[in-house]
Amino acid sequence: MPGSLEPLDLGVHIPYHFRCPISLELMRDPVTVCTGQTYDRASIEAWVSTGNTTCPVTRATLTDFTLIPNHTLRRLIQEWCVANRAFGVERIPTPKQPADPALVRSLLNQASSDSAPAHLRLSSLRRLRQLARDSDKNRSLIASHNLLQILLPIVFNNGSDELSHESLALLVMFPLGESECASLASDSMKIGYLSRMLAHNSFDVRVNSAALVEIVVVGTHSPELRAEVSSVDEIYDGVVDLLRSPISHPRALKIGIKALFALCLVKNTRQKAVAAGAPAVLVDRLADFEKCDAERALATVELLCRIPAGCAAFAAHALTVPMLVKIILKISNRATEYAAGALLSLCSESERCQREAVAAGVLTQLLLLMQSDCTERAKRKAQMLLKLLRDSWPQDSVGNSDDFACSQVVVVPF
Repeated sequence: MPGSLEPLDLGVHIPYHFRCPISLELMRDPVTVCTGQTYDRASIEAWVSTGNTTCPVTRATLTDFTLIPNHTLRRLIQEWCVANRAFGVERIPTPKQPADPALVRSLLNQASSDSAPAHLRLSSLRRLRQLARDSDKNRSLIASHNLLQILLPIVFNNGSDELSHESLALLVMFPLGESECASLASDSMKIGYLSRMLAHNSFDVRVNSAALVEIVVVGTHSPELRAEVSSVDEIYDGVVDLLRSPISHPRALKIGIKALFALCLVKNTRQKAVAAGAPAVLVDRLADFEKCDAERALATVELLCRIPAGCAAFAAHALTVPMLVKIILKISNRATEYAAGALLSLCSESERCQREAVAAGVLTQLLLLMQSDCTERAKRKAQMLLKLLRDSWPQDSVGNSDDFACSQVVVVPF
């Protein structure tokens, strides 16, 4: 168990009947098979999924693959964990049981029935969303019942806003195929609906609408269709506005940057992101993103720096250059590469940015980058930036840079 292996090695012994016969680890979700043997759910499911049809202990054929939760044993295990808490043993949480396939079918039938009362349809959708939140297995089960064919008409063609919004919240928890994404991207009315929902009074509706926009743009392989979605001004306004949300709404930040990055991959419409105020928001919120989202944000910054309007907007923000310099080697290799690329674009267009970069300590950062295990792309960008800034280096910095093999860096052919 996480956090408790070391204390267990010091003398706490797991009772034999608390261990899974397959993994030999403490069972977290004990279930009993038709032979009467008990296993940890994850272990026996993995055993069966690889094509095994026998009981691992008795070797008898499993005539029924139903897994019955052993609540009594699970409670005994939990009590043992609590009793040994002083030795660092953590209590296992009570597992949520997998969704019943019959229940899922019933809920989907009720949710899709035009003749059912609206409140019952709404209740069914909410119950399905809760089940989908509980586990990946539940989501796979729900998705296997033609979920998209049921939800898409409710999202876009239903007269009830509440039903539409609840269906949208459930829909964005599942991936869409290429055909569904292309169908949505090619329907201007549906894209217009999503753009309006990005300005909805409900915060959750706005976030879910941005999530679906991102899913559609990423899942559409046609450049023409992606460009059609990315050409809607209101989408950029809504997505950028999400990034202005308080830090107490991490999902809004995560979905907002995913959507903005996907939209900015379309080169011809990047100016719309700039017009919506994306540069200032990206710089202001950069410190609030988690690692993967920070990488997306920096990739978006680099993309927008490749167009004149974007480059000018970032250059006008007093924190852009110092922030990018500070980020080098701080988050990840990818983040470093994107930050170096953005700095290269900014410094290529503005002598003021060159001075700001040098004042922020970019020389030391770039020389350290050249000695690191960063990507070759990052090092090439660093080499180009070093060459560009060569005339701006303070003389004392150049003189004290022998340890970094500065002379070797700048003579690398470009």
